[in-house]
Amino acid sequence: MTHTVQTVEYDVVVVGAGPVGENVADRVAAAGLSVAVVESELVGGECSYWACMPSKALLRPGLARADARRLPGLRDAVRGPLDAEAVLGRRDSFTSHWKDDGQVGWLESVGVRLYRGHGRLAGPRKVAVTGGPDGEVLLTARQAVAVCTGSRAVLPELPGLATADPWTSREATSAKQVPGRLAVVGGGVVGVEMATAWQALGSQVTLLVRGDGLLPRMEPFAGELLTEALTEAGASVRTGVSVTAAERPGPGAPVTLTLDDGSTVEAEEVLFATGRAPRTDDLGLETIGVEPGSWLDVDDSCLVQGTDWLYAVGDVNHRALLTHQGKYQARIAGAAIGARADGATQPDTTAWGPHAATADHAAVPQVVFTDPEIASVGLTLAEAESGGRRVRAVDYDLASVSGASLYGDGYKGRARMVVDLEREVLLGVTFVGPGVGELLHSATIAVTAEVPISRLWHAVPSYPTISEVWLRLLETYRG
Repeated sequence: MTHTVQTVEYDVVVVGAGPVGENVADRVAAAGLSVAVVESELVGGECSYWACMPSKALLRPGLARADARRLPGLRDAVRGPLDAEAVLGRRDSFTSHWKDDGQVGWLESVGVRLYRGHGRLAGPRKVAVTGGPDGEVLLTARQAVAVCTGSRAVLPELPGLATADPWTSREATSAKQVPGRLAVVGGGVVGVEMATAWQALGSQVTLLVRGDGLLPRMEPFAGELLTEALTEAGASVRTGVSVTAAERPGPGAPVTLTLDDGSTVEAEEVLFATGRAPRTDDLGLETIGVEPGSWLDVDDSCLVQGTDWLYAVGDVNHRALLTHQGKYQARIAGAAIGARADGATQPDTTAWGPHAATADHAAVPQVVFTDPEIASVGLTLAEAESGGRRVRAVDYDLASVSGASLYGDGYKGRARMVVDLEREVLLGVTFVGPGVGELLHSATIAVTAEVPISRLWHAVPSYPTISEVWLRLLETYRG
């Protein structure tokens, strides 16, 4: 019997059809190049079905209720529990009920050919696709292959964990019912957001953190204010503890976690939010001399070091594991692929150039959708100091801003800007408080554009908004 493999050639082949892969495909198609995308799961990727969209849909009702409870005349109307069925139903609608018809239609509308199945590199500029409806296909790329396969949750090796049926971020965002008790292991963004969401939906949450505080990569006051708020909401936050074993006697039984201090925690479900690994273990990297399972090292145009054809975009390059940052890299990489294919000019990979993802180093924005919200961009004070810069941190109590007082009674928050004293520009900004997420883009512009403080003084914030904190920070800096 003859084994038939169909061979098809494109200018660009993209492996992975999450938001990053979709954006690479869109940019190279707009440059006039033919492009194929390979996807083994759902078009739209982790963000659409198991991360950004479902998690924020789960979080939003609890945050809205928290805001309402800060307002006389409204708080009595929202004293009851959330309608968990309605919240989960709205979450399901934001994932399109885990169907990707709309995303597939969009790919077709921009002229991108979708191949379903598992894509593996089969040597330079070659991707083998298996397990899909088209049979075995070998895709060859005249210009570039872009790996956009993202990352996956990592579970630690613990006695009993394999049979304890733990949640990862996927189960935490797609669960069909509210657990009575939920243990969350890990104090990073996924851990604190899911603790916030399920606590608001009625779970009794215990947060177990190995370090001495939440959100260790952010300014210390962010984790401190969040710990206080989660505790007030009824969650238990335990720091300085590690899980050493897990046991679930049988399906439907509670899971018991043993901690390194000898104590135990029992819960209906346990979420491990303890790290990510690249989805490169079965990508065929060995066919091009790269270790399978490794993060892919790239230059600022997202070209894999040592190649002139392979790009790694998004989580897989380990530069900034955030959807919006991956999509930014995709726009940069797509433009670079188009420029190199054109051949008329070399890509401009100088800092802040059209083919350099400079923001990955200098101005990565992030919002943590907890109560209070946490929004940051650029360097923390500790990061700036460790880089040898002469800096000053300028802090301000957000509750002292009129707009914050109007936002809700008992408002608690804090703002910090990190100033480069040599150039008098901002290196980083952090806001903590209800509703601060929408303040972040102004900070991102200030940091990215390196707007001098002397010019920021002329950027007048509207009164009475929370953004008046910008004026207060500048006044504090000037003394």
